[in-house]
Amino acid sequence: MTTYTLHLPRDARPGDPTALEDSELLKDAFSWGAFFFTFLWFFYHRLWLAGIGVLVVVFGFGGLLALLDVHPLAGSIAQLLLQALIGLEANSLRRWTLARRGLAMVDAVTAEDQDEAEAKAFARWLEARPSAPSRSTAPSPILSTPRRAEPVIGLFPDAERPR
Repeated sequence: MTTYTLHLPRDARPGDPTALEDSELLKDAFSWGAFFFTFLWFFYHRLWLAGIGVLVVVFGFGGLLALLDVHPLAGSIAQLLLQALIGLEANSLRRWTLARRGLAMVDAVTAEDQDEAEAKAFARWLEARPSAPSRSTAPSPILSTPRRAEPVIGLFPDAERPR
């Protein structure tokens, strides 16, 4: 099972079907495209800043290896490790760019493939319609961040603190 994240515009209201037209569903897994094509993968996905950053890192790393006169086999292994790191972090950089563009992550689902993830995420979004307040204040299934007046310090912020 793979985890997928649903990204919607910040002003989207839970249950609004028109918000799904502007949605993005991202796979949280290793990106083989970014592994093999590095900065070209980023440019294809319109991740300009991340693509330029990866381009600079890849060429800078290659130049550093040449400057240090590293053995070709060791240099190749180092380049493959850098490619693996890029493949691991590519979708995280994509999520970061979507957040910068105003598409916040609102849900995460696990599924076998993209179609199943899309069906689950969209169904959860549509059933999260805002309703009249009831006696129960159960949280919505959609991810939300509670507002706190004081900063959270420690691992268990909900535990009672001694005064």
